[in-house]
Amino acid sequence: MNMENKFIDFEILERFMLDLMVKAGVPEKDAKIVTDVLLQADKFGFECHGTIRLKPFYLDRIKDGILNPVTNFEIVREGPTTAVIDGHNGMGHVIAYKSMQLAIEKAKKYGMAMVAVRNSTHFGIAGYYSLMAARENMIGITGTNTRPSIAPTFGVENMLGTNPMTFGMPSDEPFPFLLDCATSIAQRGKVEHYAREGKDMPKEWVIDENGKCKTNSREALADLIAGRAALTPLGGVGEETAGYKGYCYATVVEILSAALQQGAYMKMLMGMKDGRKAPGMIGHFFIVIDINAFTDPDDFKKTTGNILRELRASKKMPGQNRIYTAGEKEYYTWMERKDRGVPFSNALLEEFRGLCDTYDLKEYMPCFEADSAGVLF
Repeated sequence: MNMENKFIDFEILERFMLDLMVKAGVPEKDAKIVTDVLLQADKFGFECHGTIRLKPFYLDRIKDGILNPVTNFEIVREGPTTAVIDGHNGMGHVIAYKSMQLAIEKAKKYGMAMVAVRNSTHFGIAGYYSLMAARENMIGITGTNTRPSIAPTFGVENMLGTNPMTFGMPSDEPFPFLLDCATSIAQRGKVEHYAREGKDMPKEWVIDENGKCKTNSREALADLIAGRAALTPLGGVGEETAGYKGYCYATVVEILSAALQQGAYMKMLMGMKDGRKAPGMIGHFFIVIDINAFTDPDDFKKTTGNILRELRASKKMPGQNRIYTAGEKEYYTWMERKDRGVPFSNALLEEFRGLCDTYDLKEYMPCFEADSAGVLF
């Protein structure tokens, strides 16, 4: 996102989004969870999963009747260290938050736990939930399937979702180790961001039905939606750059997000039925490992920190100033943004002014007026 765009204060955004979600029918307690997850994405610099998705992914789907604003969190099967949840197509953030909480509680008692979820919806950044465990001196592993976007190696049809799998681990540094990435080269959200900004994409993000790479982001987005194009897996097209690895990891996430809880998978997640919009029926899984069951948490964090520091201190490529470890850039982005706010493009400002009008929250309208100075409100 262009850093010359206007910055909106986090506190203003939090109040606005909370009021907005409540107006849309989400209970206030749940709205706080949704708001916190979306803002966490912006704090880390993951704009493609932050406030930019508020309208198209949540508010519009509530309006369309395919996302339930009131979440029915049902435990349908449970053991000492396990649980299967039916989210009944409620707010994915709420379902995921409660599922990870349940896994943490079980892991504290038994050392390890896993919770599997069916019939959920988009839950924002997966790393949010892994961090919930890391803050409790635990290891958090989170995964989710999503609507088909990735073509298998040597294929051109979108069969698998971007299917992120994330790991959160505490360290003795100011930030934990956090790996939060899709099993595709890029997520559809990044394509949407490029399309919104009218920019061309890097080569090999998207292929068409003939296996040719597309760089026009707006054309690619339209073709992805229509099923005429697909994202490429981590590693890229074919086997020469090991695209089969990303393809297979995406398949692992698909299986763990569907088979254990007997949920929907692949083409069942298209969000369409008989030519009409339908609930997403997404599946998730949450694994928690209590470090204290293996070793002293402080010793674990020191060893983890030593590993990260040694990696960063290793010999650098010519022309490069530093080496980063997972979670570090997100921490520095937050340090930069905590007093400055979230960058908004003119298009996003216009969209939020429209939300002020639609949901009768006109008192917030001045906050989203475009200005060249980037004033904080």
